[in-house]
Amino acid sequence: MNLANRLTILRIILVPVFLFFIAIKIKYGNFLAAFIFIVAAITDTLDGYIARKRKEITKFGKFMDPLADKLIVTAALISLVELNKIASWSVMIIIAREFAVTGLRALAASEGKIIAASKWGKAKTVIQIIAIIAALIELPYSNILMWVAILVTIISGVDYFTKNLDVLDYKS
Repeated sequence: MNLANRLTILRIILVPVFLFFIAIKIKYGNFLAAFIFIVAAITDTLDGYIARKRKEITKFGKFMDPLADKLIVTAALISLVELNKIASWSVMIIIAREFAVTGLRALAASEGKIIAASKWGKAKTVIQIIAIIAALIELPYSNILMWVAILVTIISGVDYFTKNLDVLDYKS
């Protein structure tokens, strides 16, 4: 197994570790959870870079990398709802966009088409990560960052669908 795939697996392993520090009520628990979330975000950046640089892109990585990303972000968002730090409707918008784009990509893949990450998609990821970290450590104005994340999430979803309307064959 190559290094990029090991980093992806590490990110998946970090999900329950992250949840552990969110769940236990210890001093600085949210800061430890935020640190783990940051490590996971860094591995997300590194695994893709390493796989491309070493030309070690695998089927495992293509499938598991986006899944690992969705697991850690979803775990963080749901945890933030439970901690009353963000509203559930905002999390539902973010998760719904993820399901919709994943479905679009699956449909495209069934036709042999790959939908690569767009600039809006990458911006969405970065802003969501920043907003989640801000909410975890209770930075002032973290709610504004979450609003920006929601807005960019919506724009990103609309962008994916409008640029890939050909995949949505309404005739069959």
